Amino acid sequence: MNIKNIHIGNLLRSKVEEHQMSIERISRFLDKTENEIEKMYHAKSMDTDVLLKWCKLLKFDFFRFYTGHLILYAPQTSLDNTATQENSTIVFRKNIYTQEVKDFILEKIRTGKMTAHEVVERYKIPKTTLYKWIKKV
Repeated sequence: MNIKNIHIGNLLRSKVEEHQMSIERISRFLDKTENEIEKMYHAKSMDTDVLLKWCKLLKFDFFRFYTGHLILYAPQTSLDNTATQENSTIVFRKNIYTQEVKDFILEKIRTGKMTAHEVVERYKIPKTTLYKWIKKV
């Protein structure tokens, strides 16, 4: 799974095949024609309301792929400006690393595409967290 380039249609099709769900059931649930559903399978992105319906139908959180992307490619920046800190409330953010994110990172290290140090620098993952993941493998 490439978390950097998410193609939601491919992911939907894969989950439908995994569940061996009939097109008729999907069509009724989404209130869409078979052609419209087929177009969704080819779509790189889609409306969040429609994706939420897919999540309910397939009992799977497809938004987790986007969350993983945000954790890796748009990490929260630290507030270095003291004026900004004084005017804002304190925000507690605990990173939630999905299994897909962990697998993606560990695959980069396993294949030698990145070192642990490069992962820490690029994705801002704490060293202790990364080394716990590596130790568990």
